[in-house]
Amino acid sequence: MSAGWVLLWPGVVLLAARIGERFRELALWGGTLTVLGLFARTFHAGVDHLAFQSVAVQGAASTTRTVSETYGAFHIFGTLNAAIMGGWLLLAIGAYRSRVLGPLRAAALASATAMPLGVLKGTTPPSVAAAAGLCIALVPLGVAALRDGPIPRATTVAGRLLLVGAVGTAMFLFGQAG
Repeated sequence: MSAGWVLLWPGVVLLAARIGERFRELALWGGTLTVLGLFARTFHAGVDHLAFQSVAVQGAASTTRTVSETYGAFHIFGTLNAAIMGGWLLLAIGAYRSRVLGPLRAAALASATAMPLGVLKGTTPPSVAAAAGLCIALVPLGVAALRDGPIPRATTVAGRLLLVGAVGTAMFLFGQAG
């Protein structure tokens, strides 16, 4: 799940750039708030990961006690909760007004505001609908960008893939080393 939040940023930036061709301020605020919201969601996923790992290490009772005693503690990303919802809504309005997305796909994008906020929320029917809405809104935009954009040479693509693989492997090994 957290990888999905991180990987959304290129779609958000592309959408904001397209909106910005007609509505610069709406694109700027919508894109900025949405990316800040993605940071917050990534933080929430990290807290979820820690809680689940704590169950495996310390047991359910100890983890439940720790979580209940610390749930709601201040953290800087908590200030971004409004950005999580407001950014998607501004992008949806901007995408509709600029005609980047039609009414159905703009509404699907706005449905991302239904994604539960915070840590340890789990999957709910509204969160599944919100994720589906993001797919409906953004996947066709990404396909069109790939189809209509410049086509790099095969050697360029291969070289970049090798570089990403090498850097990814190095980062993994470095991360495992502590």
